[in-house]
This record gives sequence, structure tokens and C-alpha cells, in this order.
Amino acid sequence: MGLFSFIKEAGEKLFGGKEAQAATPAAASQDDLNGKAASAIQTYIGTQNLGVSNLQVSYDGNQGKVTVKGEAPTQAAKEKVTLCCGNVASVTSVDNQMTVTNPEPEAQYHDVVRGDTLSAIAKKYYGDANKYPAIFEANKPMLSHPDKIYPGQKLRIPTL
Repeated sequence: MGLFSFIKEAGEKLFGGKEAQAATPAAASQDDLNGKAASAIQTYIGTQNLGVSNLQVSYDGNQGKVTVKGEAPTQAAKEKVTLCCGNVASVTSVDNQMTVTNPEPEAQYHDVVRGDTLSAIAKKYYGDANKYPAIFEANKPMLSHPDKIYPGQKLRIPTL
């Protein structure tokens, strides 16, 4: 798994916004802001209950890059960590350096565009729109409902 690109403006709003605009060089250094962003991403990953251990997250705000290290129990968990990091506003790339306890083949990825539905994505990758639950399950818990996808989001497309 190499470096993954994401759309900067799309995703969860875990940091930035008013807090970042209010921060002046005297109030907080770039290192402090990067540390707070990395902490917010690490907390978000933790709330997904993916079973990762020894998780280490760093964020470079100048590049919009997240680097993540640690151990994932499965390839799916490792890929979900990548999506947790990348589907955050202000993140443009993720360097996932995690190791996997039980290696499996990597999934494909799909960048959601306007008008996409999980059914349409399933039809594209599997030839059957009724297989959308496989995509939904592969992206849980980041997806809470099959209808709640948005342009710019990156989704895992598992092999069937």
C-alpha cells in the first residue's frame, strides 16, 4: 500500500475551520497545529474500533499529508485506517506504513463523484447493483448509512 491521494476539501471536519483561522503565529506554532490535527485523526481512528495497536499518527499541514504507523489485524482494517485519515478535510495524501497481522489481497478504491450511489458503484465493479451491501459493509463504520456518501469521498471496493 503506497501513498494515497485524497480531495482536500472533502471529508470529516475534525480540525481547522474557526480554530485554525483564530490561531496566530503567537498563539500556536505550526508544530502545535500539526500535533492537534494528528491527535484529532488518531482519536477519530480510535472511535472506529478497527482493532489497530501501537497507532502513531503524524500530520504535515503544509503538505496536507498524514503518515500512520502501527499494527492492523487485517488488510481491511489497514485500508479503513487509510480511509479514516484521508476522508478528513484538509488531508490530501496518506502514507500508511502499518503492518498487517493477517495479510490479504488489497481492495480497489473508488472516488465518489456527484450522482454516484452505492448501487451504481456496485454495478460498475461487480456487474450487479444489488451487491451494494458488500461496499457498504467494507466501509463501515465510516459509513453510517448506504445513502450517505459524498463527492470526493474514497471508498474501499472489496473483492467478492
